[in-house]
Amino acid sequence: MTGHDRLFSRPFFLMCGFTFTVFLSLFQLLPTAPFRILDLGGSTVAAGLFLGLLTYASALSAPFTGALADRIGRRRMLLVSSVAIAGFAAAYAVAPRWEVLVFLAFFHGLFWSGLLSASAAYITGLIPNERRAEGIGYWGMATVLATAFAPALGLALYALSWKALCASVGVLNLAMAAIAWNLEPDPPRRAAPGPFFSRDLVEWRVLAPSLALFLCSFGYGGVTSFVAMWTEKNGLAPKGLFFTVFSLTVLVLRPLVGRYADRTGPRRVLVPLLGLTAASLALLAAATTRPLLALAAFLFGAGFGNVYPVFAAHVTRHVAPERRGAAFGAILAAFDTGMGTGSIALGAIIGRAGFPAAYGMAAAVAVLSMPAFLLLDRRAFPAEGAVS
Repeated sequence: MTGHDRLFSRPFFLMCGFTFTVFLSLFQLLPTAPFRILDLGGSTVAAGLFLGLLTYASALSAPFTGALADRIGRRRMLLVSSVAIAGFAAAYAVAPRWEVLVFLAFFHGLFWSGLLSASAAYITGLIPNERRAEGIGYWGMATVLATAFAPALGLALYALSWKALCASVGVLNLAMAAIAWNLEPDPPRRAAPGPFFSRDLVEWRVLAPSLALFLCSFGYGGVTSFVAMWTEKNGLAPKGLFFTVFSLTVLVLRPLVGRYADRTGPRRVLVPLLGLTAASLALLAAATTRPLLALAAFLFGAGFGNVYPVFAAHVTRHVAPERRGAAFGAILAAFDTGMGTGSIALGAIIGRAGFPAAYGMAAAVAVLSMPAFLLLDRRAFPAEGAVS
């Protein structure tokens, strides 16, 4: 699976198809689950708990599921996780109370972490080292394409019925399993020395600078869960406008940002991206008109939409190939903890003080990501030297 001199290959496109299906499924569910919870009698705090517990479970388990994928094989992890999440979709369809939805979301998150860490580790084995930021960026565009219209599709299906939405999510996860089945098997690996649970299980060097991801993804939790509600409250249409503009911005800019990061070094690019993320959230707090909402989405796409691939390219320069599952588990832990905390905290702020206060808080938290990255990354990775 490793050693390709070219970026684009059949396995690469299969993984893009897999990831597209993953996020087409997820982003039908995430913007609609809060509406379902409200319909079942829950509050905005309860609505935030759905995404919050899903991402907390993912974050807590990611260092372990990432390392497990390194041991048992990333393709096998993708298969198991896809089938399991299809089962959760069926369970969501028949859940009679909002408390059941929130309860199931926690266990959904355990398999979600395995899915994401294994797929990220698998794809980096297909990308030439010198084009890593660009390659991860292109792969991530499958996510962007899915999120461009998945929320609108999910909201349309939810207008038909909650069960119709859940059926769509379940079928897509079975399609993911079929794609994973057709991936190339993982190459033979040396047996990992020592017990699975040891001090080396977690990639601690990666976890520390990933605090910057926690701080900037805090606002993303509030965007994912509540921006459709904020749009609706302001009488703007369509409700998926923010996601559409965000996605189109990333599609245009991500290849350019990835190539620039590969040339100059990802570390130099990350701080401006984190600054744009903070600015976009501040603008979102005041976005009561369509032009302001579209501008906030554009800035969010330019900043936050490029943070993950550039950060991942930076980290994988310093991590051996056989440890990339664990490395992406650490990245996912920080990202999902931030997203989950943001969803819960901002849901509570919205309930008490309104949307502007919530997104203003998200912007203030995102500002802290810049000094956090500058301080912790230099300690974790003193030099820009790379491993293959």
